[in-house]
Amino acid sequence: MKLSKVQNPNTGKVFPMSLVLKVSDYSSAAWYGKSVTSAGTSKKGPKPFFDDAQALVVIKAEIAQSRFHSEGYIKINKRLKRKGSIIAKGRVNRLLRENNLLSANRPVKQGARKKHEGTIITQKPNHLWGTDGKQFYTEKEGLCWIFSVIDHFNDEILGHHICKVGDRFSAMEPVKQAVRKEFGTVKQHICQHTQLALRSDHGSQYDSKDFVKEMQFLGLAESKAFVRSPECNGVIERWHRTLNEQVIAVNAFESLETAIPIINQFIADYNQYWILHRLDFQSPIETKINYYNQFKKCA
Repeated sequence: MKLSKVQNPNTGKVFPMSLVLKVSDYSSAAWYGKSVTSAGTSKKGPKPFFDDAQALVVIKAEIAQSRFHSEGYIKINKRLKRKGSIIAKGRVNRLLRENNLLSANRPVKQGARKKHEGTIITQKPNHLWGTDGKQFYTEKEGLCWIFSVIDHFNDEILGHHICKVGDRFSAMEPVKQAVRKEFGTVKQHICQHTQLALRSDHGSQYDSKDFVKEMQFLGLAESKAFVRSPECNGVIERWHRTLNEQVIAVNAFESLETAIPIINQFIADYNQYWILHRLDFQSPIETKINYYNQFKKCA
C-alpha cells in the first residue's frame, strides 16, 4: 500500500512523518510502498566464491596444517587471505562457532583487566629489549628454565637459553646471544652508543653483581621494571604466555634433552611465521625486513 503525505485540514500544512507513522502504526517502508525482502531471500551483492560447506573445508585444512594451535578467527582469516582464500572474517567466526572450532576465551580475572596507561612499544629495532626467565617441568630433571630476550619493536626472540639451573649466568646467556646476533660481537662497550636499553624485573638473577657487571662491560643500559608491576615488562610476559599455550602446556617433556629441540623449533617458527595484531598481521621477521626495506627505497 502506498499512501501520500497527510495534511492538516485546518491549516493545510503537512503533518510530520514521525507523527503520521506513530499514529498509523506503519513502518516507513510500508508507508512509501517500498518492497520488503521476503524471508529466505539472499542478500544483495556478489555471491561468495565458497559456499559454507566449501569454506568450512578450507578453514579446517588451514587449522590442520598450521604450525600453531588455538589461533583466533581473525588470524585464521588473515592466513587464508594470504593464500588467496577470501572468506569474510565474520563468516569465519560464524563457521568456527557453529562447528565448535573457536579457540577458548581467556577468563578475565577479578572482573576487570589491569589498566596500563603507558606504552613500552618502540618504533625501531634495537631500542628496547626485554628479558626474563620462565620455568617448565620435565619428568627427568623436574623444574627447568628458559631465559629469553625479545625486541619490543617487533616481538622477535633475539636469544634464548634453556637449562636446568636458572642462575645469573644462565640469564646472561640470551643477552649475549642477542648482542652477538644484532651487533656481530660481544666485545667491551659494543652497545654503548646504540641507545639500546634492556628491560628486566628485579629477580635475583638480574639484580646480581655479576649480571650488572656484564651489562656494564657490554655498555648495555639497564631499564628496570617497577616492583610488582609485570606490565612494565609486558612484552616478554606476553611471549611467555604464548610459549606456555603453544608448547609447554601441550607437551609432557620426558627430559630436558627432548624439550630443547621442540622449544627451539617453535621459536624459529614463531619468529618467521607467528603473526601479531599490532604488527598488522605480520610476523616479527617480516616486520623487521619491511622496516629496513623502507630505508633502502629512500636511498
